[in-house]
Amino acid sequence: MRIVLAEDSTLLRDGLTRLLVDEGHEVVAAVGDADHLVAAVARHRPEVVVTDVRMPPTNSDDGLRAALEIRREFPTVAVLVLSQYVEKRYAAQLLADRSEGVGYVLKDRVAQVEDFLDALDRVAAGATALDPEVVRQLMSGTSRTDPLSRLTLRERDVLHHMAQGHTNAAVAQRLHVSQSAVEKHVNAIFDKLDLSDATGYSRRVLAILRYLGS
Repeated sequence: MRIVLAEDSTLLRDGLTRLLVDEGHEVVAAVGDADHLVAAVARHRPEVVVTDVRMPPTNSDDGLRAALEIRREFPTVAVLVLSQYVEKRYAAQLLADRSEGVGYVLKDRVAQVEDFLDALDRVAAGATALDPEVVRQLMSGTSRTDPLSRLTLRERDVLHHMAQGHTNAAVAQRLHVSQSAVEKHVNAIFDKLDLSDATGYSRRVLAILRYLGS
């Protein structure tokens, strides 16, 4: 796939470029700041953008804001965000409009090459890929009054994997249960989060957004 990479650390940027090229991908641009990221996407129209959150010019959330701009201006481009830290509001912003083709992965996960490449493939295919640690910390913030407190432990496990972008079949495999059992849990999640009146895939997206916003 055609990829634009944005990372201000030259060492990490070069390492990621070599990794992606070795895996058969084409890195059409590798840049070190948010302004050049947006320009590179406009010029090359890649399939996927891989970007850091904190980078020049202000070294704050420039990469994230560039990712949001890319999502608006180039809706067919998938975005995989890398971050050193779990930043809850950023994940929620990325998913606010739509959850397809977006991922949020901690930089430590890059060292686990298979996990990183799996997240990249899922995002490129239009799915959602959230780092398990991001999901864990998001879940730890739920309060007793939150609607998520109605869920059983198993339903929380199912929603945890849904938020990582896994299908019902993949969730069943990971939890070692039948797909029909997962489907029952998913329907129970929709009911307990008052999403029964929503239709189709939107219920799944809304459930994930409730999860991230908790």
